[in-house]
Amino acid sequence: MRHLVVHPAAAPLLGSVPVPSDKSVGHRALLFSAICHGKSRIVGFSRGEDNLATLQALRALGVRIDEVSQAELVVEGVGIFGLCAPTAPLDCGNSGTTMRLMAGLLAAQPFTSTLIGDASLSSRPMMRVAAPLRARGAAISGAPHRSKADEITAPLTIGPLPEGEYLREIEYDSPVASAQVKSALLLSGLYAHGVTTVNEPSVSRDHTERMMRALGVPLTTFGSIVTLDPAGWNGQMAAFDIALPGDISASAFLSVAAAIVPGSRVTVRSVGVNPTRTGLLEIARDMGVGLSIEAREDAGGEPTADLVTWATALRAAAIGGETVTRAIDEVPIVCALAARASGVTKISGAGELRVKESDRIAAMIKVLRAFGVKCEEHGDGLSIEGGDGPLKAAVIDSQGDHRIAMTAAVMALVGDGPTRIVNAECIATSFPKFVGTLRALGAKIDVE
Repeated sequence: MRHLVVHPAAAPLLGSVPVPSDKSVGHRALLFSAICHGKSRIVGFSRGEDNLATLQALRALGVRIDEVSQAELVVEGVGIFGLCAPTAPLDCGNSGTTMRLMAGLLAAQPFTSTLIGDASLSSRPMMRVAAPLRARGAAISGAPHRSKADEITAPLTIGPLPEGEYLREIEYDSPVASAQVKSALLLSGLYAHGVTTVNEPSVSRDHTERMMRALGVPLTTFGSIVTLDPAGWNGQMAAFDIALPGDISASAFLSVAAAIVPGSRVTVRSVGVNPTRTGLLEIARDMGVGLSIEAREDAGGEPTADLVTWATALRAAAIGGETVTRAIDEVPIVCALAARASGVTKISGAGELRVKESDRIAAMIKVLRAFGVKCEEHGDGLSIEGGDGPLKAAVIDSQGDHRIAMTAAVMALVGDGPTRIVNAECIATSFPKFVGTLRALGAKIDVE
């Protein structure tokens, strides 16, 4: 799949569908099962390229991972001191989560490892994770950033930690709310002599903390402060079984499609609704989206629910603060909602989008304008003037960003003619069955 041609919806989108498992939880399930003792079972594993990058990196570090089926893995853990030196660079593909969390895991190892990525990942800033890890004694070097002084990018070379030396305690005040930075520090804290404390300006997603507590790691949280104190802990974690919840970020595209195509009603089943990830649901309700959240059983310590969405009249909203932190990956698809809402929606506090797979603020400005939507770019967000008429059919370049490609596909459903999305293969990063799922709901999409 390189290009998509998305036709305007000729009828409402209707149906009940699943989504891939939450890739954030999937990354962490792989990482923790690798350093547990015994065989862990992961059910519902997403075969998106990001999760597969973590799987392959762990295999290169000596971890046996058996693929029982397309969606089920058995991981034979080696304990926190059982990883082996890789014989080649670890390829993280397009996955910033893989690279940053691996940096934390590898910071205390007695061997050298190198983390590489594709062109997009190799342009993303890595000092935000390298600096605090260096502050606690890790050896990390990278390539100079092509335009930013005092910044580094991949390839990252990590370690070794000299024999007889240990990572030090750290109390880190993070300038941004970043689950990747927090998780890297907590993973490194499993090996440190001393306490690891991370204080964020607001609470970022807490999948790492939930999994650590479930595995008996001595970790406490108080508001946006997380503390790992290993005193008296034996450093061992027992193997576990986990059924991964559905990815709320993937479900967002289907829910917004239902919200903007007249007459639609779509149910997305068994979605993870961790409170640190549900900013989109609050934004949707503020904008008048018809939405029902029907609770289901927990999955791997994560709350889940069926999300039922139906089309209604939409209104503009002011979106910012900690809500944006809890919806940072969903901001592009929020722009699609804003394009159909009455009034001007202003999104602020989203500067983190500048350093994702693309500059998502600039990318969404291009997408919106291509569809004929009036919008204005700000340093940390954008303003969007919505309306209810058909959008202008367009040709959209994804810029290699899966969320930009999927957002454009959803907006194309209310276009005045077919829209062409080029470089759409990036969708496989997180939602390999995106096109098939939309087709199952009634959309007409051609693949070229």
